[in-house]
Amino acid sequence: MTVKQQMQLGVVGIVVLTILCVLVILPGGKIPYLNRVINPHFKLGLDLLGGTQLVYQADVSQVPSANRGEALQGVRDVIERRVNAFGISEPRVQTTGGVGEARVVVELAGIKNPDDAIKLIGETPQLDFREEEIAEPEDKNKESTISWKRTELTGKNLKRADVSFDQNGAPDVSLTFDKQGTELFSKLTGKNIGKRIGIFLDGYPITAPTVQTQITQGQAVITGNFTIDEAKQLATRLNAGALPVPINLISRTSVGPTLGHDSLGRSVVAGVMGLIIMILYMVILYRYPGAIAAFALVLYALINLAVYKILGVTMTLAGVAGFILSIGMAVDANVLIFERLKEELRNKKALIPSVVAAFKEAWDSIRDSNVSSLITCALLYMLGSSIVKGFALTLAIGIIISMFSAITVTRTLLRASSQSIFLSNKKLYASDLSEEAKEK
Repeated sequence: MTVKQQMQLGVVGIVVLTILCVLVILPGGKIPYLNRVINPHFKLGLDLLGGTQLVYQADVSQVPSANRGEALQGVRDVIERRVNAFGISEPRVQTTGGVGEARVVVELAGIKNPDDAIKLIGETPQLDFREEEIAEPEDKNKESTISWKRTELTGKNLKRADVSFDQNGAPDVSLTFDKQGTELFSKLTGKNIGKRIGIFLDGYPITAPTVQTQITQGQAVITGNFTIDEAKQLATRLNAGALPVPINLISRTSVGPTLGHDSLGRSVVAGVMGLIIMILYMVILYRYPGAIAAFALVLYALINLAVYKILGVTMTLAGVAGFILSIGMAVDANVLIFERLKEELRNKKALIPSVVAAFKEAWDSIRDSNVSSLITCALLYMLGSSIVKGFALTLAIGIIISMFSAITVTRTLLRASSQSIFLSNKKLYASDLSEEAKEK
């Protein structure tokens, strides 16, 4: 494939990418096919959509210090599952604070009357073990029905659930029961050999292992084709019921969308104005290369919005601020490249080699500045609150996409246009031809 064909293919790819981003961003009702795989609407956070924020105090005083973090995480997972089962759209459940001030923050966007959700959330996780009962139908042509019968064995009888490994290194989940639980589990396994024992958390089955033999020592192993992550998740869910952590509602805040909508409107206006000013600045300062950078900047904004929709990023005011800030940062790479291009042309270097050298020489600075910004975003996301996390996430996505728009989009369009200028300008043809041959 010749250089010209490569440039043409790159330009076609950019056009196709632009069209796809526009199709994704458009309201879903206009594109029925995309509705099947992509949420037709952007996800809005509590501050933009309105709703309710609930803050719970978790009492971990009765949990061993080594297990408090895991117990709190287990409660968080249970609450999130309860809220999702309730049918609330886009809930956010987070844990904050240390051991003495352990809290669970639940944000229910769009929920105006959260009383039912409060009732559903405000219960300690309940773990119980159930026997499998198979009812054979009188009609042999019909399938047998399976039901689960509650037993006396519950989460309070389970001391610990841990990830273990068998002789082949495959992950399993080991269970350890207390004295009463040992007796109950021995009876339960003794009369259910060859049958399954269902383990339910809040009435939801999390696993149903088959009993191979009677277990009398109070220690059991759940085997299966687990991955390490799956084994950890199962152990966490079991410990959520084995280590009950009482939670008390200490704060309930209703948030109206009026202020959020007003702030969102102002933010959108600020973002559009900033984008227009940035485009004018680049075009006035760098002329034709600036116009290419302006197109890359518009495509950058479209890709960002499309990624938010595809990944289901919840947009908050802080997230919008991160997006707007990333628009300004997206121009940095183009400025470095174009300034380097001007230096190459001042040194009487031919057009195409100047373009190649400008991108090559500017890459180290672009890479280092963006990597340092990504490190900052990672720290903000790991250590910050929910608002800061939204800002860090959108800013990080913007930085990554800005590197693509500057290095790939701008370079492809600039080299393709330079190739056209190179072929149409007879005065530059001879010198550029020799330089291009060296580049090849």
